[in-house]
Amino acid sequence: MGEALRAKDRIDTGPRYVPSDAVRLNHMFRGRDTSEMLAALFADDMLGDSAIVSSFGAESAVLLHLIGSINPSIPVIFLDTGKHFPETLAYRDLLVERIGLTDMRNIRPDPALLAEKDESGLRWSYDPDGCCDIRKVLPLKTALAPFDAQFSGRKAFQAETRSNLPRFEIAEGRLKVNPLIDWSKDDIEAYIAEHNLPPHPLVVEGFPSIGCSPCTSKVAPGEDPRSGRWKGWDKTECGIHTSVPDADDNGANDPVF
Repeated sequence: MGEALRAKDRIDTGPRYVPSDAVRLNHMFRGRDTSEMLAALFADDMLGDSAIVSSFGAESAVLLHLIGSINPSIPVIFLDTGKHFPETLAYRDLLVERIGLTDMRNIRPDPALLAEKDESGLRWSYDPDGCCDIRKVLPLKTALAPFDAQFSGRKAFQAETRSNLPRFEIAEGRLKVNPLIDWSKDDIEAYIAEHNLPPHPLVVEGFPSIGCSPCTSKVAPGEDPRSGRWKGWDKTECGIHTSVPDADDNGANDPVF
């Protein structure tokens, strides 16, 4: 893969992955079954040090089970923002036990930064981007620093902003893997039923996409599943998946399913 991975015995300040690595992986696994792809990635140690970033939201059980069944010791990073629904925290604990995940990492915002930038805890109400930056983006950047690759549970059907994502992309020199990007809602539901995975308790109450409680609303039938996130704001992502593509990405971020 990237030069830093080909030469771990020397100091290398360059990116661990380069855009051509994502291109190669997208073509290598074009049309391959998701479970088969994941098994190959781990069996051949193709990712280096990797972690799952999970919100423990409405559909998180699928990715956690898919990967946890192959590698239960993979680090799982959860951004404990201090604003989650109690149901989400309980669901996190339930899934970790049910799947048998052994390296759960609850990442919290910097208390000093919270005291400086969000002393009242109400920044979400007037500056949701700033709130996400403090409570999600910055803590995750620190947590992911040691890793070569991360797994994301994003899916194309969730929102227009995710409709053209590839399975493999590059973000800040790190490989980001989206194993479920081409899964449909029916695929997700079938996998949950087949493996008897517990649902998030808020889904049945009308929350198909679940984030922090102040910024998550119920969604009417037929609406975009993520339309309940930051309702009333011109905002569709928290920022942890937002990156500026490299100018010479050579198609690394082209959709390849």
